[in-house]
Amino acid sequence: MTFEAITNYYEKQVYDRITAELGSIYSDDPDYLADIACVALNSLPPRYIRHSVDMAFYMSSQEREHMKDVIEKAIRDAIDFVRSRREGE
Repeated sequence: MTFEAITNYYEKQVYDRITAELGSIYSDDPDYLADIACVALNSLPPRYIRHSVDMAFYMSSQEREHMKDVIEKAIRDAIDFVRSRREGE
């Protein structure tokens, strides 16, 4: 049995969203983006998959929309959390 193919579905979604929204703004501070990703991912339940195609195929449009909303909220909350901790330094 091989486990290399198992991933958390949310990881790519969160990374892609953070890169798209903040990548150009914080390109000189990759640690900031990594901190946001960690906080956001820790607030989301794990959804382990072997193939992203499997996840897309089995989800309804309502489920996809809900996951998108949950990811957006997790990222917004993570940005606020990391920003408040950095300002306190």
